[in-house]
Amino acid sequence: MNQEIIDRLGVITDEEREILGGRTEIDRKRYTEGQELVIDSKKMLDHGKLISIRPHTRFVHFPKHKHNYIEVTYMCKGEMTHIIDGEKVVLKSGELLFLNQHATQEILPAGEGDIAVNFIILPEFFDTAFEMMGEEENLLRDFLVGCLCFDPRYASYLHFKVAEALPVQNLVENMVWTLLSDQPNKRSINQVTMGLLFLQLMHYTDKISHSSESFEQKLIFQVLAFIDENYREGELTELAGILGYNIYWLSRAIKRLTGRTYKELLQIKRLNQASFLLLNTRLTVTDISIAVGYDNTSYFHRIFRNYYGISPKEYRDSACCLGDEKGFINL
Repeated sequence: MNQEIIDRLGVITDEEREILGGRTEIDRKRYTEGQELVIDSKKMLDHGKLISIRPHTRFVHFPKHKHNYIEVTYMCKGEMTHIIDGEKVVLKSGELLFLNQHATQEILPAGEGDIAVNFIILPEFFDTAFEMMGEEENLLRDFLVGCLCFDPRYASYLHFKVAEALPVQNLVENMVWTLLSDQPNKRSINQVTMGLLFLQLMHYTDKISHSSESFEQKLIFQVLAFIDENYREGELTELAGILGYNIYWLSRAIKRLTGRTYKELLQIKRLNQASFLLLNTRLTVTDISIAVGYDNTSYFHRIFRNYYGISPKEYRDSACCLGDEKGFINL
């Protein structure tokens, strides 16, 4: 992260000054008026705001608590240990933590060099992001929705170990910078940036850790990760063998849990990859068809048109009219 941003977030706050001066616990009145420690969005957000950020309070144990808003934590520097519903989660530099509102969180004391930023977000802020994800790239959408909603059926948290993912790092840094500055239209900018962040995170299913309480969620994450890594030739029989499940049971479970068959999930991934190659490379349509797993080019044309409403060539041509060929990748 940009050093100027880290320096601004690393400044000792008034609360931290009190702790360093002898206070041994957090000042609850800064976070809630209630008897239970449920951190209140009204304390964290100015009236009318949907999103804000604050540096995580260091030097003190943060006792068990919940939030009545969505919290996303980004570790700018160092590391920090969270206990979420009894599970230990170590958040390291460059990693993201999404908390479900039903999660009970506890945070061990962080040192001066352990700098994290907390995004305080109301659920309606994510409307633009979910619209951007749409139907064509929503393999993780339901799980993100569940994580961001007060619904105990879903995972308590999603931990994205994406320190090496440069697009993710850039998008998070852009949001932090925008929220720290007085840039006009920053709500709209950050809503779109959050949508772009979600789209990027969908490419890193292999980098996600989550609460282990739900067997069904774990199963679907395994399925999605397998498709992401093996979309060209990955067969359900191979996946069933890797996971040790009967293929017919696994097929029915995927349909029940996602609303789609394995073949449909695989096709969505292949067509999304094909659209990326059409927009970002000079590969021929035939080469792209083969690259994403379709040796029958006619069949590829047919399912592409059914999915996008236009042919692959029309898809590329319409995008080229709006963009610059200099951005193409030579493969």
